[in-house]
Amino acid sequence: MSALFNFHSFLTVVLLVICTCTFVKMQFPTFLEHRTGFRGFFWKAARIGERLSPWVALGCFAMGISVIIL
Repeated sequence: MSALFNFHSFLTVVLLVICTCTFVKMQFPTFLEHRTGFRGFFWKAARIGERLSPWVALGCFAMGISVIIL
């Protein structure tokens, strides 16, 4: 089953994209400067990770625990 049809997998992919984009933006700030086009999606994901970092971290922790348990 793909991540689009399984909600748990979809949330895991979304959280990983947000965390990865935030990390890339912190390491290479010029890579995600473009706010339009294809890179605009990743800029927005990095912005979500920057502004909601405690909630994203809590979500990543909860997903990690659920993966270990399930």
